[in-house]
Amino acid sequence: MTLIQSKTLGDRVRGDFPILHQEVNDNPLIYFDSAASSQKPQAVLDVLQHYYQWDNANVHRGAHTLSGRATDAYEGARDKVAQFINAASRDEIIYTRNASEAINLVAYSWGLANLNPGDEIILSVMEHHSNIVPWQIIAQKTGAILKYVELTSTEEFDFEQYKSFLSDKTRLVSIVHVSNTLGVINPVEAITQEAHKHGAKVLIDACQSVPHMRIDVQAMDCDWLVASGHKMCATTGIGFLYGKKDILLAMPPFMGGGEMIDEVFLDHSTYGDLPHKFEAGTPAIGEAIALGAAVDYLNSIGMDNIHAYEEELTAYLFKKLETIPNLRIYGAKPTSGGKGRAALAAFNVEGIHASDLATLLDHDGIAIRSGHHCTQPLHRIFNASGSARASLYFYNTREEIDTFITALKNTIDFFQSLN
Repeated sequence: MTLIQSKTLGDRVRGDFPILHQEVNDNPLIYFDSAASSQKPQAVLDVLQHYYQWDNANVHRGAHTLSGRATDAYEGARDKVAQFINAASRDEIIYTRNASEAINLVAYSWGLANLNPGDEIILSVMEHHSNIVPWQIIAQKTGAILKYVELTSTEEFDFEQYKSFLSDKTRLVSIVHVSNTLGVINPVEAITQEAHKHGAKVLIDACQSVPHMRIDVQAMDCDWLVASGHKMCATTGIGFLYGKKDILLAMPPFMGGGEMIDEVFLDHSTYGDLPHKFEAGTPAIGEAIALGAAVDYLNSIGMDNIHAYEEELTAYLFKKLETIPNLRIYGAKPTSGGKGRAALAAFNVEGIHASDLATLLDHDGIAIRSGHHCTQPLHRIFNASGSARASLYFYNTREEIDTFITALKNTIDFFQSLN
């Protein structure tokens, strides 16, 4: 076997990410915070720079060459995203600033127009704040009722309780695909199938799944799906909403302004066709083009390859973490080979604050997350103010996990020596 053949996926792609080749606090950087935001490959950075250096112009509005090139690249990226998640039409992809805006778009457009007093919205206790707060606001405005699916004894989505919640009053189910704290992968196809039996619509928060595994919205049969570019090797400031075309056609605009109109009169306006009806104002053009480049990059590696490699990393990470006494990992354990959950672990060590762990690990050049990860209700269930979180991506390696575990053990020993 040659050296090239023996390299893991993480070894092979690390050269694509300039930011990973630096020292932090006199130590090689180990970036274990990709659930918050992924790093960007040179291919994406180059495309972004090329747009601003050579093609910078507004889209759809100009007859000149730069505007034409910008428009082609911007709309070409939409085609790439549609194909990436297997949407039936490019018109089903709406650019947004991020997944939070995408959820709010559905909440304020569809929610205000369709929800009435007594209608029920089903969420889960593991949701990100972005999939809780908008629905709280809409429920207050419409009189709809929120119901939250709880966890099983193994800290997974309680599917049986979910089915018991469903009724003819259920109008919407909005559920995370992969929890950013528990790491569990929820059975979204089954969740959607059960909801549709009762005539309810389904929104899937796919921020933690689209970057890590193959997504097929037609097989999933969800009505909407949201994701953020900055978690999938693209820049900040860009995300997208997928929606079934017939549903999007029936929804009123979320925001008014330029770009989303057909004709404007002093007393009324008519609106543009999909997808532009929901994209008011000058969009994040360079960022959308970079999102298309990120999709190209992920496709060049292969989403099945990424998912399989991350399962290996998950198994190895858990094997190492479980050797540390008094360390509690949240969420169900992975099954054999790291299957069944994402490559992340949120944890606490008895007697040591998560922020203290993260601060000392940063001194060793290791970047992990600490805090509530925008899942405060979930942490309250665990009687924890927050947790530490190590989240991996396909550019990480087993060697980095080994270094992290050694540093974590040394950090725990340091704090315990103070007592």
